[in-house]
Amino acid sequence: MNADRSGAPALRATGVVKRYGDRTAVDGLDLELETGTILALLGPNGAGKTTTVEMCEGFLAPDAGRVEVLGLDPVTDNDALRRRIGVMLQGGGAYPGARAEEMLRLCAAYSADPIDPAWLLDAMGLTDCARTSFRRLSGGQQQRLSLACAIVGRPDLVFLDEPTAGLDAHARIMVWELIDRLRDDGVSVLLTTHLMDEAEELADQVVIIDNGRVVASGTPKDLTRRGAENELRFSAPRGLDMAMLGLALPEEYRCCETTPGAYLVRGPVTPQILATVTAWCAQIDVLATDLRVETRSLSDVFLDLTGRALRS
Repeated sequence: MNADRSGAPALRATGVVKRYGDRTAVDGLDLELETGTILALLGPNGAGKTTTVEMCEGFLAPDAGRVEVLGLDPVTDNDALRRRIGVMLQGGGAYPGARAEEMLRLCAAYSADPIDPAWLLDAMGLTDCARTSFRRLSGGQQQRLSLACAIVGRPDLVFLDEPTAGLDAHARIMVWELIDRLRDDGVSVLLTTHLMDEAEELADQVVIIDNGRVVASGTPKDLTRRGAENELRFSAPRGLDMAMLGLALPEEYRCCETTPGAYLVRGPVTPQILATVTAWCAQIDVLATDLRVETRSLSDVFLDLTGRALRS
């Protein structure tokens, strides 16, 4: 890959606005993707994700604000930028009648130093259907071919729209491994997905948008920790004196027996807190079993911020 390691952001959007008539799809949005990292852009349907990405790709011009991609304006410098980015559209983006190998070789022809299409077909598990037209490929095969077309030109920055939609578990893991390899090679990746576990697994940075605005951003770990009181649960003989355990813990922690024999310690769970609880149980000669730490997931954070109502 040809990634720029100069330290400048691969993508920066500042105060970006996009309106469609009376409706504001993107409302003063700021976004920054560091070079050689993966940013997951999350949001419910209608939040402004697609419009944001299309402005970054140069398909739409913002009504206000500024977008820079690899130091270029994606609209006015589109010809120069097109050679340095890869785009995977959720709908496929291939010619329906083109055979898989033909489509990939066509995309490779636009690059001065493409990845060998035959090798990439094999890596994507598409060799056996190389002569099959795009329209006759399965949904999963179409997804894998679209991803191959996005990266065959050795881009510096790749836009991936729902890259594992419709894939089975094996293909999904393969795509995850490939995206990890892109980052290892210094390629920047802007990923949109509805799969929270995918964002947690892959992203260095997560940005959640709603109603065209950023409502949260940070690493997956930061977002799941932010504002969260984790819980430590364990089982032991009923009737333990939780007030005594509370004295062994910092003042902000709360302990209780939720049901007979089931105990809860509420507060940030650290290795020291876990050691304190198990040491207290050992001190009173009680065996604590089924210890588990329950934390907020990225799905919990997403739903807290964007609500639980269905969006059309």
